[in-house]
Amino acid sequence: MNDRNAIAALRQHARPLANADDFDAVLEAIGDASIVLLGEATHGTREFYRLRAEISKRLIVEKGFDAIAVEADWPDALRVSRYVQHGGDDMTAEGALGGFKRFPQWMWRNQEIVELVNWLRVHNGHVASNVRRVGFYGLDLYSLAQSMHAVIDYLQQADPEAAERARQRYACIDHMAEDPQRYGYATTFGMKEDCEREVMRQLTELTRQANAHLTQGAGQVPDELFYAQQNARVARNAETYYRSMFQSRDESWNVRDSHMAETLEALREHIAQRTGKPAKVVVWAHNSHLGDARATEMGEGGQLNLGQLVRERYRPEDTFLLGFTTHTGTVTAATDWDGPAELKQVVPSRPDSVERVLHEVATASGMPQFLLPMKGRDSALARLPGRLLERAIGVIYRPDTERYSHYFQAEVAQQFDALIHVDRSTALQPLERSALWQLDEVPETYPSGL
Repeated sequence: MNDRNAIAALRQHARPLANADDFDAVLEAIGDASIVLLGEATHGTREFYRLRAEISKRLIVEKGFDAIAVEADWPDALRVSRYVQHGGDDMTAEGALGGFKRFPQWMWRNQEIVELVNWLRVHNGHVASNVRRVGFYGLDLYSLAQSMHAVIDYLQQADPEAAERARQRYACIDHMAEDPQRYGYATTFGMKEDCEREVMRQLTELTRQANAHLTQGAGQVPDELFYAQQNARVARNAETYYRSMFQSRDESWNVRDSHMAETLEALREHIAQRTGKPAKVVVWAHNSHLGDARATEMGEGGQLNLGQLVRERYRPEDTFLLGFTTHTGTVTAATDWDGPAELKQVVPSRPDSVERVLHEVATASGMPQFLLPMKGRDSALARLPGRLLERAIGVIYRPDTERYSHYFQAEVAQQFDALIHVDRSTALQPLERSALWQLDEVPETYPSGL
């Protein structure tokens, strides 16, 4: 199939997303899936957040979804969950998002998330039973110190003797917990013994307590014990992650995405215990986590990801992987790790990329934003000769080295069940804007030389 025929075939399947009613096509494509993974091609595109919020709201209202689980740390997201479920001490959505202090703050401290959090709180206000209220949870593992302290704080109230045992176990790593990469370096190169046994013992003890609740007639684990157990899980897996960082990139990536899958499954089990029915969860994370790694060059190199693990664990009809792409526009990203948020121009996509194919579809069809269902279809994308490149912009964007920094080969029709393409996208607006984010518009010539 040549490019012209492919564009024509893709136009036939593309569905516009111009108004609220158009999202009926998205829900139809999702069908009865109970685990819906919503991706993003960048960590700083307003439209991706808005579209995911709209889809999530409809899944909650029309299909009874129980939770949103995001690429964020467990303690920070749990603070938001308490707020939207009408608990905790925060009085505003902005306050509930106050736990998101580490780089990159803008991923969750932005106007789109504030609006979603406000909507969730209002929605839950109409739900009488607390166990039926929709939660907001984190799947990531970067909160090593915070999670260890949360375990101790819980045990101090529930069982002071157990809290003392936790302190002794976590003391192995505690003085390095605020700089966990230093811990990983020291243990990898023999300057310090690792703490794997101690963090595992703490998780095992809390898991034993949780199992006791299940077997002694309660039928479910109390929320606060479950939250503590999850923080202990973070500590165990984060300890492994930081040690693996100095062994291979693939290994540390796999530890992280395996933790996401483990947390998602634990969350679904806990929700099912509380509600008495199978849990339905919508997940927000980058395309690189949610698109099936087996259909990418990273998968061929030994990486796995959450999308792959979900597909391997559950029936095809129970999962739905929705990717997002953009051709050009603006994005919020940093130039270096831990750098300030910047408003950057997204370079128009390469001619040999899936984004360029979808740009041609958008141009030919007059649809600047559309859904492309692929699940159960013979997608024209799969019939294009050769693999296409796909762009991934994370929290760092370096347009001057874009081909090597941000593109990878992928078979998109196998990677996702559907795509949403936004031809020209705009930057996410952080709640805290740096001086580099003050411009309303970046010049079209940025960066120079491209």
